[in-house]
Amino acid sequence: MQEQHYHEAASFLASRLPKETKTAIILGSGLGELAGNLKEATVIPYSQIPHFAHSTAVGHKGNLIVGMLNGVPVLAMQGRFHYYEGYPMEQVTFPVRVMKLLGIENLLVSNAAGGINNTFKVGDLMIIRDHINNMPNPLVGPNMEMFGPRFPDMTRAYDREFITKAKAITQELGIPVKEGVYVGLTGPSYETPAEYAFWGKVGGDAIGMSTVPEVIVARHAGMRVFGMSVITNEGYHFADDFVNDAQDVIDAANAASEKMGRIFAELVRQL
Repeated sequence: MQEQHYHEAASFLASRLPKETKTAIILGSGLGELAGNLKEATVIPYSQIPHFAHSTAVGHKGNLIVGMLNGVPVLAMQGRFHYYEGYPMEQVTFPVRVMKLLGIENLLVSNAAGGINNTFKVGDLMIIRDHINNMPNPLVGPNMEMFGPRFPDMTRAYDREFITKAKAITQELGIPVKEGVYVGLTGPSYETPAEYAFWGKVGGDAIGMSTVPEVIVARHAGMRVFGMSVITNEGYHFADDFVNDAQDVIDAANAASEKMGRIFAELVRQL
C-alpha cells in the first residue's frame, strides 16, 4: 500500500467519526453481533471505504460501525481480513493504520480460537496475555516511519493495565475467564492433533488464524492493545468421530458474544 492510500481512507472516515473517538474494536468470527450494542450507530460497508478489502470469511459482515458504547464513542470493525483469504499482510492490517491516522489510541481485538490448554472448554473466554506468531510478520519490507520505528518492542504487546482492569471487571460481573497465550497460524486448514500438541508444548493455550498481525501493527504505531478469545473447540482430545467444523465455531462464538460484549462495554468506559 502507498502512503496516500492510508490518508485517503482516513480522510473518507474522518468526517463520519466524532473527533473524541480514541478506542476501536475488531470483532472476529461469530462476534460481529456485539456491534448491536452500539447506540447512535452509523454503518459503513467496507466496500464504500477507499482501499479497504472485502471480508470473505464466514461470520464476518464486512462493516465499519461508528457509535456509542456505554456512553463512549468507538469505532468497530464488524469482521476482519485474513491472510488465508489471499490478502497480503499490508492489506490485512490496513485498517489498523487507518485507525492510527484517525487518532485511535486503544485497540480491543477479539477472535474465535481453538483450545489447546486442557483446562479450557467450549464457550470459555480467554484474556490474551501474549502471543506466538507463526504468520509472515506484517512489518517485513520498507519501514513506514510515519507509523513507528523499524524494530518495535513486543515485550508487552497486550497492555498490562488493560488486562488488570479487565480481570477486575470480570470479577465484578461474575463472568469467569481464563488467561493465556494465543498462537497465530495462517490457516485456513484446522490444525492436526499433532500440531495442537506441539503448540501446547511450546507455550500456547489457544490457537487461531487472525489477530496477531493486527496487534503487531498496532504496537508498531504505539497503540495500546487488549485481546480476548472465545474458545470454540477443544483441540486437546480427539474422539473417533471428532471433526473441526466452521459452523460449530461460529455457533460457539455467538453463544459467548453476550458475555464478551458486557466485558468490552465496561472496559471501554474505564479506558
